[in-house]
Amino acid sequence: ATSASTPAFSMTSGLPDVDLGRIGLAISPVDPDVLYAVVEAEPGEGGFFRSADRGESWEKRGKYVSGSPQYYQELFADPFELDRVYSMDTFLQVTDDAGASWRALGERNKHVDNHVIWIDPEDRDHYLVGCDGGLYESFDRGATWRYFENLPITQFYRVALDRGWPVYNVYGGTQDNFSLGGPSRTLRLQGPANEDWFVAQGGDGFWAAVDPDDPNIVYAEYQHGGLTRFDRKSGENVDIQPQAGAGAAPLRWNWDAPLVLSPHASTRLYFAANRLFRSDDRGDTWRAVSPDLTRQIDRNRLEVFGKVQRPEAPARGASTSFYGNIVALAESPRVEGLLYVGTDDGLIQVSENGGADWRRLESFPVVPAGTYVARLTASSHVDGRVYATFDNHKMADYRPYVLVSEDRGRTWRSIAGDLPDRGTVYALVEDPVRADLLFVGTEFGVYATVDRGGKWLRLSGGLPTVQVRDLAIQERESDLVLATFGRGFYVLDDYSALRAVTPELLEADGHLFDIGKAWLYVEGSRIGGRDAGFLGETFWTGENRPFGALFTYYLREGWESSKDQRRKSELETIEAGKQIEFPAFSTLRAEEREEDGYVVAVVTDAQGNVVLRLRAPDKPGIGRVVWDLRYPTVDPRGDAEPTLPWETKPRGPFVAPGTYGVALERVRGGEATPLGERRTFEVEALGTATLPAADRAAVLEFQQRTARLQRAVLGAEHLLAETSDRLGKVRDAIRVTPSLDAAYDARARALEVRLEELGIELSGDRFLSRRSEPTAPSVSDRVESVVASSWYATSEPTTTQRDAYAIAGEQFEQQLGVHAGESTADGF
Repeated sequence: ATSASTPAFSMTSGLPDVDLGRIGLAISPVDPDVLYAVVEAEPGEGGFFRSADRGESWEKRGKYVSGSPQYYQELFADPFELDRVYSMDTFLQVTDDAGASWRALGERNKHVDNHVIWIDPEDRDHYLVGCDGGLYESFDRGATWRYFENLPITQFYRVALDRGWPVYNVYGGTQDNFSLGGPSRTLRLQGPANEDWFVAQGGDGFWAAVDPDDPNIVYAEYQHGGLTRFDRKSGENVDIQPQAGAGAAPLRWNWDAPLVLSPHASTRLYFAANRLFRSDDRGDTWRAVSPDLTRQIDRNRLEVFGKVQRPEAPARGASTSFYGNIVALAESPRVEGLLYVGTDDGLIQVSENGGADWRRLESFPVVPAGTYVARLTASSHVDGRVYATFDNHKMADYRPYVLVSEDRGRTWRSIAGDLPDRGTVYALVEDPVRADLLFVGTEFGVYATVDRGGKWLRLSGGLPTVQVRDLAIQERESDLVLATFGRGFYVLDDYSALRAVTPELLEADGHLFDIGKAWLYVEGSRIGGRDAGFLGETFWTGENRPFGALFTYYLREGWESSKDQRRKSELETIEAGKQIEFPAFSTLRAEEREEDGYVVAVVTDAQGNVVLRLRAPDKPGIGRVVWDLRYPTVDPRGDAEPTLPWETKPRGPFVAPGTYGVALERVRGGEATPLGERRTFEVEALGTATLPAADRAAVLEFQQRTARLQRAVLGAEHLLAETSDRLGKVRDAIRVTPSLDAAYDARARALEVRLEELGIELSGDRFLSRRSEPTAPSVSDRVESVVASSWYATSEPTTTQRDAYAIAGEQFEQQLGVHAGESTADGF
C-alpha cells in the first residue's frame, strides 16, 4: 500500500521497454518472494518472466504468451512445487521450470478455452478448472476429467423457435458451445434433460432459423458469417455461406452476422456481411441485393486510447470483429420487399423494393452518432412502423436507446420512457396480437410495456438479474423465450394475460384472464420416479410448463390481516410523534384467531357442477394457479406430498375432455365474494396414447365408481385404526381400575382380535407378509391397484381392473354387513 508521501514502487526492471499489453501475474505460495509474469508486448518482445525479489528485477524465461492474451493471460502458481506454473490458454499450459519450457496439461474429453484453475492445497493431483465449457474436475493431474453437467450457465447470443407439435423446439447460438436445439418442455414429469438437446452446428453459435413448413430444416451460424443448413433427420450439415465473386472485394462479416428467414416465403433467406444477400432456394444460390451499406471507415485510422496506434501495437486487431458490417436486419411481415438494415457504425438503410434502391439514415434522436444498431423489428400491425434499439456500451455509454418510426425510417422518436438509465437494450419483439405490447431484453433483465413505451415494467418471476441478449415469441403458445448470456434459455409460459391489461382493468378489484386450451395426457417418467430419480444431483433437467389448465388472475389489493393493519397504524402514529394506545387483550386474541384470507378458483363442468375448488394466494398483482385436470382426491391425507421417491401424491381421476368453466372468489372471514367474470375453456386429449379409450365418458364413470369405493375403503381403514387405538387406551384404563376384573380385559382383547381379523380382510395379512409368505389380495389391494393403473392412463380399463373393482366391492359389502351385525349383537 502507498500513501501520498510514499511513491509507488516500480516493478519494470527487466521487462520489455516497449508498449505493453495485458499482463498476467502470480505469486508462488511456496516462496512469496518469487513472482511470475506473462507479458503481452510488441511482436517479439513479450514472453514469460520470473522475479526472485518480489518484482525488483525480472528475468525473461521464454517467449511464451497465451494464444489470445485479451481472452486468457492468467497465471496460477502451484501450491506444492516452486516454479510449476499453470497458464490459462486455449489448451491449459503448464511449466515445471518457471517458463523455460511448456507443455499441455491434458484435456481429453474436456472443453478448451481455460480461464481459472484451483489446485487442492491438500492433494496436488486434484484440480478444478473453469473454461468456456463450464466446470471440470480431475483427480489425476489432468489425465481424465469429470464434467459438472448440472450448472445452467450457458451464454446464448440468439434464440429462434420452430412450430413443432405438440412441443416446439428452441434453438440458439452459444459462446463457444455450438448452435443448439432442444425442446421447450417435455410430456414427462421431468423437464428437458441435457440429453434432449442436439448440436446443429459447431463453433461459436449465433443466429438460427427454422423452416416453418419443415422443422427438419434448420439454418445455423457460426462466427464471421459461417452458415450451414442442418438436416435434423439425417444429421447432415451443408455449407451455404455466400461468397465474394471472382475479383470482388472481400466480404466483411460480423462475429454475429444477422440472418432472417423471410415471412413471405419459407425458402427465402436474407444474410448480411457489409452487403445484403438473398437466397430463394434455402441457401443453394445467393445474390447480392445491396452495395456496401456501411460507412466504409478504415478501422486502422480510428483512434484507440486517444491516438491512432502503430502497426506494431500489442494485439492490434486481434480477436475483434471486422469493422463496417451489417449487424441488424428485418423484412416487414406486412410488405414484401420492405427491408431494414442496421450497421455497426451507426447507419440504418431502408429498401422499399427488395434491395433495388436504398435510403440511408445516419442520425437519430438522443442516439450518439455512430452507435451500433442492436436490433431492427418491423411491425406486424402497421405497414411503415419499425423499431430500433442501439448499443453504445463500447463507448462506456449504457443508456437504453429504443426508437420507433411510423414512416419507414424517415423520422424517429424515443420510446425508452422510464427504462432504467443504466441498462443497454439488446433486443425488442412486438406482440403479434396487441400492437402496443412490446418486450425488450436489456443488460439487467427483460421489460414489457403495454402502451408502446409510455411505461415499462420489469418482468421478474424467478428470472435472475442477467443479460438478455435476444427474445422470440412462439405465437401458437403465446410464450416469450429469452436467450440470456450466462443462465441459458428462459420461457415465460403463456403471457397472453398481458394483452388484456388496461388502466381500467387495473382499477378493478380483481380479474380472471382468458384461459387457453388445456391438453390432457399422462406425464411419464423415462428415468423412473420423480425429479432426478436415482441419478444423483448432477443429473440436471429444466423446468416444464405446469401440467394442466393455467389460471391467471389480477388482484388490485391483497389480504391484510387485522394485526398488519394495527401495526401499520401504530407506525404511522409513532412517526407522527404521538403516543400509541395499547390494544385490548380481546383485540389481540381476535388477531391471533383470525385466519388469513385467500382466493379460490371454482372449477365447474359443462352442466355447472363444481369439480373442485383451488386455493390461491390473496396477494396484489398478477398471480397464477394450476389445475391438474383431475377431480379432488378422496384420500383422507388430502394432497400431501409423497415421502418415498417412487410414490405419487394422492389424486383423483382425470376429468373427461370437454368444456369447463372457472370463476374467482375472494374469501375473507369465511365469506366468499366473486371477483371478475367467469371464464370457459376447453380440455382436450392430446392423443399421445397408442390405444386411447374410445369412450372417455364411460372411462370416467368407471373411475368415479372406483373413487367412491376407494373413499369408503379408506374411511373403513381409518375407522379401524382409530377403533384399535381406542381399544388400546380402554385396556390401559381397565388395568389401572381396581374395580374391573380380568374378564373386562379379556372382552377388550377379544375385540382387538376381531378387529385384526377384519383388518386382514380389508387391508391384507401382515402376519404372513412379514414372513415373506404369499397372501391373497385384500379389498384395499384390489382397489388401489385399479386406482394406480386406471387413473394414470388414458386408455380403456382392462378386464382385470374391472374384475378387481367388482370383487373388491362385493367383498367390502359382505364385510360391512357381517361385521356390522356382529358388533350390534355384542352391544358395541
